[in-house]
Amino acid sequence: MASDLDFSPPEVPEPTFLENLLRYGLFLGAIFQLICVLAIIVPIPKSHEAEAAASESRSAETTRKSKATAPSANKRLKKEAKKKR
Repeated sequence: MASDLDFSPPEVPEPTFLENLLRYGLFLGAIFQLICVLAIIVPIPKSHEAEAAASESRSAETTRKSKATAPSANKRLKKEAKKKR
């Protein structure tokens, strides 16, 4: 009865190149995601120069946005005038 049982390990085929590529790609993707999450959670102190540059770019963006909204307000007025005709 004991000779009827087969305790040899099952035959598992070697992983192909694409399977290995997929496996290591998934590992790299997971590591990248962990780094991104840690970058959000752990704040890195910025230097004074970087903060000054960031505030300058923000002020430039707000002036661009205000200029972009003016023509759209003009278009709305024109459309309303056409609707009234």
